[in-house]
Amino acid sequence: MAKFVLAGRADDPYYAKAEILADYLQKNLPDFHVFKITQHPDVWEEWLRDVCEKNKWSHKSSPIIWRELLDRGGKGLLLGGYNEFLEHAQLYYDVTSSMTTELMKAIAQENLEAHIQKELEKDSLKDLIDPLQVWITSASAPACYSLIPILTSGEVFGMHTEISIALFDNKQAEKTLQNLALEMQDLVSPVLRSVSICTRVEEAFRQAHVVIILDDPRTKEVYTMEECLRSRVPLCRLYGYLIEKNALDSVRVIVGGKTFVNLKTLLLMRYAPSIAHNIVAVALGVEGQARAELARKMKTSPSYIKDVIIWGNISGNCYVDLRKAKIYKYESAIWGPPHFSRPVLSLVFDSEWINREFVTTLKDLTATGKQFGGMLAAHSIATTLKYWYHGSPYGEIVSLGVLSEGQFGIPEGIVFSMPVKFENGTWVVLTDLKDIEISEQTMARMTSDLMQEKLVALGDLLYFQPYQPEYKNDLPDLTHEEGKDQVMPDVDYLDLTPKTNSENPFSQELTNDFENISMEQ
Repeated sequence: MAKFVLAGRADDPYYAKAEILADYLQKNLPDFHVFKITQHPDVWEEWLRDVCEKNKWSHKSSPIIWRELLDRGGKGLLLGGYNEFLEHAQLYYDVTSSMTTELMKAIAQENLEAHIQKELEKDSLKDLIDPLQVWITSASAPACYSLIPILTSGEVFGMHTEISIALFDNKQAEKTLQNLALEMQDLVSPVLRSVSICTRVEEAFRQAHVVIILDDPRTKEVYTMEECLRSRVPLCRLYGYLIEKNALDSVRVIVGGKTFVNLKTLLLMRYAPSIAHNIVAVALGVEGQARAELARKMKTSPSYIKDVIIWGNISGNCYVDLRKAKIYKYESAIWGPPHFSRPVLSLVFDSEWINREFVTTLKDLTATGKQFGGMLAAHSIATTLKYWYHGSPYGEIVSLGVLSEGQFGIPEGIVFSMPVKFENGTWVVLTDLKDIEISEQTMARMTSDLMQEKLVALGDLLYFQPYQPEYKNDLPDLTHEEGKDQVMPDVDYLDLTPKTNSENPFSQELTNDFENISMEQ
């Protein structure tokens, strides 16, 4: 009996040609058997290298074919690639292949699609056996209490995905965590496999699929902006080290709250570099506040307003952009089907309100140090996670804090809220949007503060200096007029810069007591 193993890259035309030949031989020769293995193109080279090292073979391309010699006590006899397999078939079985190049490519594409579908099915089956491990930091915070019912409802990860939730906080919060765990079990959620609590730092984030970073609990008072920024570093360094050490390689980290969210996200990327691409900051809370304020003015539901873009610093100096904002189901002289929308700026006729009251209200809501309510923070985190796993609504713009790679003229190396869409388990920056240019002054105002936050936190800059514009313009009229561009307010009314040291804005700001814990690295 001849037993061959045929392995190859799922999208390789020569693997497809070898596969058809092997199938023909197996069908027509009773003693010929073939076992086929496909690997995704992204992992093929690593898989091939491991196989060759294990068997002491030398082979560099796809496919690789060997003959099993288990009945003789051997490890397998390397035949080679497609050419060697074709020669073997011609020599021993008088069979050859005449497949066209077009057919080879078509079958290779089918193989890749089938491989991806098979992997998805395997992942689904694995989810049924192994629950999704979700870790929540600062789990005694009010936002956690509001977040848990959403996570356990099945709305975020799906009704067919079981989850295990680990509540992580300091030792002083242990009693609170125990009570919370008992109450979670009382929910009798069909998707909640188990609940655990963790107060031992070295055990944090073990086998985590998802890590949710909430605002830190407070135990130590600080007095200046610089102290507050630097106090973020020890905890983020610790979390980054533990995530790298204990979490899965595919872990997704989502940073919520309203305390230096961009900075904490950047620090986590710095101290967990291998998963930096999977660390994001939630901006939907600020977006929700803007949509709700507009809805109150327009006497409609916030859910009917879409595509409000949040640029910049989620927890401070941000820019609320209404140029792409649309409203659905709006009662007016013009009416249409459910998918019909109109630009928000063309329907707000009170220029005084949108130029002043709307802007100053948002300035107050998004000011540095202002906290979200627990429900808003929880809903924003849950919605972002839902989009990450299942995709955002088709055609909608979502705001997300991600590491800048120079898009839209934003300096590289800072975490910046910008427009994205979620699809296929990841996010994509919407760089193809038209007419969303940001003025140099507004961009400088936002990026200056973010870069200074980074430099002060890491000790490369001694003092934080709020951005001061070289000039101040009158506030532009934002109402829709024929022939006038629709722009957002000038810097004067969106100047959310933190206060200087002398104003002592952080006398009530406290830092986490985990910062006193060090880990060997």
